[in-house]
Amino acid sequence: MTAAAPEPKANMGRPVPRYDAVSKVTGRATYASDMPLANPAYAFLVTSAIAKGRIDGFDLADARRVRGVIDIVTHENAPKLKEPKLFSNGGYAGTTIQPLRSTDVAHDGQIIAVVIAESYEAAREAANRVQVNYAAVMPSATFDSPGTTMAGAKGQNAQFKEDPKVGDFAKAFDAAEVKLTASYGTPTQHHNPMELFATSCVWMGDNLVIYEPSQYVYGLKNGVAEQLGIDADKVRVVNPYVGGGFGSRGSMTPRTAIIAGIAKRLNRPVKLVPTRDQGFTIATYRAETRHEIKLGASRDGRLVALRHEGAEVSSRPDPYCVGGTKTTTRLYACPNVDSLVSIVRADRNTPGFMRSPPEVPYLFALESAMDELAVKLNMDPIELRRINDTTNEPIAGKPYTSRSLMACFDEAARAFGWSQRSPEPKSMSDGDWLIGYGCAATCYPTQMGPSAARVRLQRDGRTRVEIAGHEIGTGAYTIIAQTAAERLGVPLEKVAVFMGDSDLPPAPVAGGSNSTASTCSAVMMVCDQIRQRLFKATMPNQSLTDKAKETIGMGQTQAAKGDRSLDLEKAFDALGISVVEEYGEWKPEGAPPDSFQAMHSGHVRLVGGSNLTDKIAYAFGAEFVEIRINRFTHEIRAPRIVGAFAAGRIMNPRTAHSQLMGGLIWGMSSALLESTEIDERYARYVNDNFADYLVPVNADVPGVEVILLSEQDDHINPAGAKGLGELANVGTNAAVCNAVYHATGQRIRTLPVRLENIEV
Repeated sequence: MTAAAPEPKANMGRPVPRYDAVSKVTGRATYASDMPLANPAYAFLVTSAIAKGRIDGFDLADARRVRGVIDIVTHENAPKLKEPKLFSNGGYAGTTIQPLRSTDVAHDGQIIAVVIAESYEAAREAANRVQVNYAAVMPSATFDSPGTTMAGAKGQNAQFKEDPKVGDFAKAFDAAEVKLTASYGTPTQHHNPMELFATSCVWMGDNLVIYEPSQYVYGLKNGVAEQLGIDADKVRVVNPYVGGGFGSRGSMTPRTAIIAGIAKRLNRPVKLVPTRDQGFTIATYRAETRHEIKLGASRDGRLVALRHEGAEVSSRPDPYCVGGTKTTTRLYACPNVDSLVSIVRADRNTPGFMRSPPEVPYLFALESAMDELAVKLNMDPIELRRINDTTNEPIAGKPYTSRSLMACFDEAARAFGWSQRSPEPKSMSDGDWLIGYGCAATCYPTQMGPSAARVRLQRDGRTRVEIAGHEIGTGAYTIIAQTAAERLGVPLEKVAVFMGDSDLPPAPVAGGSNSTASTCSAVMMVCDQIRQRLFKATMPNQSLTDKAKETIGMGQTQAAKGDRSLDLEKAFDALGISVVEEYGEWKPEGAPPDSFQAMHSGHVRLVGGSNLTDKIAYAFGAEFVEIRINRFTHEIRAPRIVGAFAAGRIMNPRTAHSQLMGGLIWGMSSALLESTEIDERYARYVNDNFADYLVPVNADVPGVEVILLSEQDDHINPAGAKGLGELANVGTNAAVCNAVYHATGQRIRTLPVRLENIEV
């Protein structure tokens, strides 16, 4: 497996080692459940064994006999909380299904009781002894289950506002020379981050401190305060490190306010560390989806008609959907486009954002269909995409700020050896192994949100950066430190970064791959404020020119550019101080007027992608997969994956390389391994553990190559950066299935691809 990060190219930062590497490998990095608490009580959840019905009663006598049990909280004595509002409808919560509110059970694994004890072991033992009497009702599990209901998504979900369309699809499709109609499906998948969904709550008088892995400390702070009915200034959320999130920690959980209320009642810290299997139902997940793609093309491969209809499963009360048609309808040039997204309501826990939420399932359908169309046209799949490449998206005609899709295909194809591919299915083999080559496009919207930062610079160059961003494993500490060091012209080792605390200046949710663009733009702005203040102190009659700002910002000597250099000691002497500190709030172009107010209140105001006023901003890539299938055993192997990516300025090629490599591996996993199996009779998850929920290990991915393309984009944000954390696991599933077709001649349209699906 490729492990070394590439050398920096033009428009790339330095590939410095991770800021937090030593802390993590030595165990000094503290996660939520690591936080020391004084005399804590321990909580353990009891979750429902039915998916629909009601609780007729509890028998708690045996549980209460366990030594060390302090209390057992059910709907009868639970803290009274205010109704939450769904994150995607302008609220804070990942689900409006609030546990312990009544006898009603809305989904399997719903929290129905919390045992509090002096030790974790006692709480667990007592929870296992809680007996529940249910009145069960037959649940509706998934798409074809009796009792589900379907509705159009547009208008139900505040974040999904359009079914993109342009031209006359029906007429153009009827007249097309070549037509394709195909249906695709993706399964339920769960995030399964390494860190469990822990929550610890401590009251200090009327003030609450929450230690919880979160991708949005300001959202969690304000959301819990709202549920508890207290002032948000009395709540603090602390999590300097998050052991993976992938979207599962982006919104307020249903457990947090409950634990806070119990801690208040006991006047004692309470620590909850749920089990791995409980994480499948007390947190969100990727919903299963179905798609119908219709493509019409001329004989030369030009698309003349495209329709994408998608459907997603959600819970009964929550209209959650991701609606990836806003991307698939804009990826290629096509004059006639139609789309529709629907929600199917079932008796399930509410799904939520999971890495590349819309693009992973929706690009699977489109990029698989593009491969099928290439076969119909007897055309190379790369050439089909080249013919339909565009500098303007087709729905509104807005230009891309930059688009390096075909440059990525050219680089990746060269590295992969695509020219050695024999186009005919089943024409390549090695002994008993059939060999298939597949490719697919990947893209992800460039999004940004309002962000604030505080920077303090000392006379000796020591720098402190404060921002309530999040280190979810992506390298946020590192690139923020690099940004400050470069902008201020100080050594990187003198920069200290503080994040993951709602007492720090607000930052947006660590989701939608917006963190680098948002937080680094804010830090750059504040560092420029410091430099300008120092510059004016030494040169009071001369303004800091844009050129001088640029050279200062990149840590270069101004003398090399013909400008005067800035002497820190002289500047501090002129000011008569030893420390200078500045605070600033940055918002992207096109952000709504209430952006700063929303930022402080924990509401998301992301802009970008297709939602910009006069342009469209995306990062792009191309992914190639080699698949080998044993003609006798039908074993499936993926010995090689190659991806080339263009995402504006790469702030740190080392951390970017790591993110993209992980994304490629996850994309392969989403095609071949990952599926949350559902017992449709009872709407229950079957493989809610790491023994049965399959994730890749090193032996599954022996060769992964990541290529970083240099791309200049001056139209997106001051940092020039496009998000890439979610870019690489998009399209990989389609590339795998396209390779499976090339190896076997068999088209598999429903994931995951398993050996029992192979017919050769």
